[in-house]
Amino acid sequence: MKTIAIGCDHAGVDHKNYLVKKIKKLGYLVDDKGTDSTTSVDYPDFAHPVSTDVETGKAIFGVLICGSANGVCMTANKHQGIRAALCWNVEVAEVVRLHNDANIICIPARFASKILAGRMLEKFLSTSFEGGRHQKRIDKISC
Repeated sequence: MKTIAIGCDHAGVDHKNYLVKKIKKLGYLVDDKGTDSTTSVDYPDFAHPVSTDVETGKAIFGVLICGSANGVCMTANKHQGIRAALCWNVEVAEVVRLHNDANIICIPARFASKILAGRMLEKFLSTSFEGGRHQKRIDKISC
């Protein structure tokens, strides 16, 4: 069975717990990297383990959640082979898979409801990369 790694900071705990249930219902295994508390934590401590799992192939996709999703997205994109995308609606979640072959979805807990986060995740997971003209652009991302 395929694994999805998920992590969040204190702002994303409720969203993470909701999405863990959704991921399991969709038939995936979940590697929950935390946090499980609303006590303030540093988002890189959770974004790096999720990114490493995707980078090494331990997980096929990653999900990262923080208040704005900017911090986790910036952190994840420091890893080679990671294409983390900040998503705020279902259409963006679809296009980042279609055109950018994103492998981590970053969700802003303070700006997207849990329901919207679930819909974005479902679209992200069900959308395949188009390849073609987009592949040459993906090939130019790494430094």
